[in-house]
Amino acid sequence: MTPPAPPLIELEGITKVFGTGDAAFQALRGVDMQIESGDFVAVMGPSGSGKSTTMNILGCLDTPTSGVFRFRGMEVQALDRDQRSLLRRRYLGFVFQGFNLLARTSALENVELPLLYRGEKKSVRRAAAMKALDQVGLAPWADHTPAELSGGQQQRVAIARALVTEPDVLLADEPTGNLDTERSAEIMHLLQELNRGGITILMVTHEAEMAAFAHNIIHFRDGLVERIETGKDA
Repeated sequence: MTPPAPPLIELEGITKVFGTGDAAFQALRGVDMQIESGDFVAVMGPSGSGKSTTMNILGCLDTPTSGVFRFRGMEVQALDRDQRSLLRRRYLGFVFQGFNLLARTSALENVELPLLYRGEKKSVRRAAAMKALDQVGLAPWADHTPAELSGGQQQRVAIARALVTEPDVLLADEPTGNLDTERSAEIMHLLQELNRGGITILMVTHEAEMAAFAHNIIHFRDGLVERIETGKDA
């Protein structure tokens, strides 16, 4: 009998301490979490609850002080900086509250950037960027600069840039934080569509209406997972 596959992401007893001595601050106090492949998880909690620190660890942007972080069964905390960087570039995509687009650069060229850093040929970059823009419904706006796009369209470009490397996991930090209600709903429906296409999504949000789009909602408080609830669209 084939053993069950491990969770895509697994945190066991994760702690994170910033500073030393009297100035030490324990941001995480023993976080346990499992994320299955294909899940859509919203992460909520007040400022200072540990959600952003956890997301930085999950994104291989920081390392835990103690505990075990597994990705596809591999212990990430045992990897060196270069190995974590390779894991991040190969498997993870990032979307932020600020769109972080280059102002004088077209949507297509903004989406190409991760592949440019990889050293891909121009023809490969262009084809992949157009595919990603098409995924988010922005192929007709490929030649437009950010100033010529609405806030919702700019966030779609940012999502396309995260998708262009074909990541397994999309980490979204307040992706609707700079958008009005209508544009926020558009972005959430897009994330749902991408999730149904097989991408695992972890999203930090302060907005309960946005979190409700997720399968599961993980609530943080005082450096720990306080509770997990089911979203309305699970």
